[in-house]
Formats: sequence, structure tokens, C-alpha cells
Amino acid sequence: MKHIAVFASGNGSNAENIIRYFNLQDLGWKVSVVVSNRADAYVLQRAARHGVPSVVMTKAQFNNQAEMSLVLDQYSVDAIVLAGFLLMIPTWLIARYPDSIINIHPSLLPKYGGRGMYGRHVHEAVVAAGERESGITIHLVNEDCDGGKVLYQASTEVLPEDSAEDVERKIHELEEVYYPAVIASTLTGCELGECMAKVMMH
Repeated sequence: MKHIAVFASGNGSNAENIIRYFNLQDLGWKVSVVVSNRADAYVLQRAARHGVPSVVMTKAQFNNQAEMSLVLDQYSVDAIVLAGFLLMIPTWLIARYPDSIINIHPSLLPKYGGRGMYGRHVHEAVVAAGERESGITIHLVNEDCDGGKVLYQASTEVLPEDSAEDVERKIHELEEVYYPAVIASTLTGCELGECMAKVMMH
């Protein structure tokens, strides 16, 4: 069995979908720990509901190679998935997990990426610019903010009357369907369609 660490800072809906997907079926991978930089993040409650241990680390602890390595070693982490995690990933961690740190961004990169572009900020910018399309980008993490290799993109229509909240809802629907499947396809090598079918089952 190989082990995934999910890094999350907030509500944790994506994290819970990923836990459900990997931990309720035998894929050879499971989520073994959730790491958060916020003690009040709701994702911690979601993890507990599924019996997944969690670790809260301050920004200083997260960036401390010795402390972070202890956690990763304790849970035998083979890959890292970011699910609404708002800290930059340190270069030593990227080097330790080459092509094994996966992130999702709520826009069609390279549009609306980079520093300060996360969550509601992205959707507000999309609406303000009059875009007729938005979507998600699932990508590998490298040293450039939102600059790693794109694994998959999915798009959704933005209607003229859509608010940022409307766009956010549509993006969440894409995330729910595609993120666990693309992670599984990347880590296990299964065909995306086959991985998608397993999303629908859960």
C-alpha cells in the first residue's frame, strides 16, 4: 500500500472527496494523513469522520525541513495532494517528491494563476473580465507558482448573468468529478475513463 498526504487549509470538500475515493476502494493507494496550517480548518473534522489522522503545523513548522520530514516519514508518505492549501511548497519538498505533488487550480491556467489568485479571488476576476468560460487545471507542482506540468483541464460555461458564487459552484462540481480521478490516473496509471467510473460509484 502506498500513502498520500493531503495538504489543506480550509473547508476540505476536495480533501473529503479524495479520502472517500481512495480509502473506500482498493487502489493500492490510500490517504494516510491530512496536514493543515490552520487549527480551525473544517477539513480536520472531515478527516476525523473518516478515521484519517491529521497534523496541524504552523507556517514556520511547515517550512522547517526536519519537522516536516518527521511527519512525512511517520506516515510513509509517497505522494502529496494539495486541496485548497494556501502556503507555497518549499523547494526541498518538491525535490523530495519529484512529479509526485499534485495541485488543483480553479481556473484554466495560465489564465488567473499566480500569487493572490486562489478561491473566490479567481472567480471574481473571471466575472469582472467578462469571460465566457472558466474551469479547473490539475497540475504537478514545481518551483513556479501554478507553473507545473498540466495533467488535465476541464471547462464550464460562464453565463453573462453568472455571479462569482455561480462560477464557484460550477467549479466545485468539476472538482468533485475530476480531481480524485486524475490523481488516481496519475498515481496508479489507470485510464482516466476507468478512474472516472470509480468516482461515479462513490
